[in-house]
Amino acid sequence: MNDQMLSSSQQYETIKNAIQFIRTHSQRQPTLKEISTAVNLSECHLQRVFTAWAGVSPKRFLQFVTKEHALQALKQSRDVLNVALDTGLSGAGRLHDLIVTCEAMTPGEIKRNGRDLVIDYGRTVTPFGEAILGWTQRGICHLEFCDADFEQKQAALISTWASATLIRNDQQAEDMSNRIFSGNKQAGKLHLVVRGTNFQLKVWQALLKTSSSQVLSYSQLARLSGSPKAQRAVGSALAANTIGYLIPCHRVIRESGETGVYRWGEQRKVALQAWEAAIVN
Repeated sequence: MNDQMLSSSQQYETIKNAIQFIRTHSQRQPTLKEISTAVNLSECHLQRVFTAWAGVSPKRFLQFVTKEHALQALKQSRDVLNVALDTGLSGAGRLHDLIVTCEAMTPGEIKRNGRDLVIDYGRTVTPFGEAILGWTQRGICHLEFCDADFEQKQAALISTWASATLIRNDQQAEDMSNRIFSGNKQAGKLHLVVRGTNFQLKVWQALLKTSSSQVLSYSQLARLSGSPKAQRAVGSALAANTIGYLIPCHRVIRESGETGVYRWGEQRKVALQAWEAAIVN
């Protein structure tokens, strides 16, 4: 297979499969040749796909998917929290210099179930596979990754906003996706419109303070959210997030350094973490 023939989505599938192979065989540190054989690419082609996708060499990229790296990142998060808990974990590299802000829908808006609300949405390709994006005049309200289940996720979006007017616009979704995942420092501001409980909003807002090179544990996020004993509730808030990547629940891992569950798949979660770390570093 020639890497020049691989689409962005296919590149992600190659990286995802490579990560799965590496993590399965991490104790013996597989060679580039072994990894390339596992994903059906030559070593040269795999090198180019990795570099094109992540901006770093496979060897450098693979360092970011190890448990040792995760544990070290957790330690760094703990140090930052101990020194500056009141300012969160904000950093210059947050979401590749996108400035992300959010506002909550009012209880009345939620109760009306979207009545008088117009939601544009569309199917698009991202560096992490296909996604369904939704937005209103006020900002992005939905971003879910898809794995051959677009129709199911589309039906769920329509059901969630049963009284809203939904308009499909794939071209605008593609333009928005390119902006979100471009890594362009001049990409400017993105505004999110979220619906959730007061506690969920606090958790999501705390996540927006984290750096794209950072991972943190459930207990650290609970502290950052102002509820240090609410780790289980934090997990529930992460599971309720329907704006993937922009509300970066993929940065939360277990105290042990294990990846933990992720709404859109464990391999995608690892890929997101490594991609952000590779770009920042």
